[in-house]
Amino acid sequence: MILQTQSVTKVFSGKTALENVSISVPRGSIYGLLGPNGAGKTTLIRMITQITAPDNGSIYFDGRLIQTNDIFSMGYLPEERGLYRKMKVGELALYLAQLKGLSKEIALIRLKKWFQLFEIEDWRNKKIEVLSKGMQQKLQFIVTVLHEPKLLIFDEPFSGFDPINAEKIKNEIIKLKNNGATVIFSTHNMASVEELCSHLTLINNGKDILSGEVNAIKKEFAGNMAKIILETPLDTISEKIPPAFLLCEQSRKGDLIELMVKMPQNASAYDLLSKLEGNIISYQLQLPSMNDIFITAVNSNNQQYASQN
Repeated sequence: MILQTQSVTKVFSGKTALENVSISVPRGSIYGLLGPNGAGKTTLIRMITQITAPDNGSIYFDGRLIQTNDIFSMGYLPEERGLYRKMKVGELALYLAQLKGLSKEIALIRLKKWFQLFEIEDWRNKKIEVLSKGMQQKLQFIVTVLHEPKLLIFDEPFSGFDPINAEKIKNEIIKLKNNGATVIFSTHNMASVEELCSHLTLINNGKDILSGEVNAIKKEFAGNMAKIILETPLDTISEKIPPAFLLCEQSRKGDLIELMVKMPQNASAYDLLSKLEGNIISYQLQLPSMNDIFITAVNSNNQQYASQN
């Protein structure tokens, strides 16, 4: 694990922002940090990046208690962006790179590569204030990754980007991960979580309510819904479904019939397929989307929270 928090707690003005939150981020992964607005995600990120400290609990980085200079091994792109608007693009990028410990010579070499990649080389001598929001976003992404940190933390990294540039940012995040970086990815876009994240933690009401490997979580929340595609007369289907199984949906697609069947707990695929007549083309247990899991887990936790308070 490159990063672990153990039972971290933070209280602001008598209000508990985080309570006993523990996460374990595997090295070389893209790790989703999820939760509704106000859940405590930003507080946790600020503790990891040492902007603030936990009131209780411990944070471990690279196998040991986190240290002050570990910040040079991290890159943090916050959701609320901020640049010095009166500075020139090149000057600001060089200044921020040197703050992260890069020499002027190395910083200039890397900046040239990234500026060309994101097509902002011609803007090097322009002031920040004349850049569009999307161009400023590109610049902030560049200065976040320029020093090649071990741990990258992106808070809503696709916010403000058009689909083409969002795809470019996504591809660069994947490249960074493939080159050895670990990425913590905080977002409300569940489609991005499905596509990018291998592990996640869901925070709500200041507590970690769901954590683990994404596919394992999907299987945990699966409602035993199966999709079956087969060739058989449509009017014989309902007669063949065993009584314990619930036929939720059926439709014809050309010569094929698609069924959605909810299976009882502990039932096997054989219990259903052996009763169906016709040529079975495919059978697949349907896993819930991350969006469905997010809503289910948060609503359930909110009900528990309300009943306890």
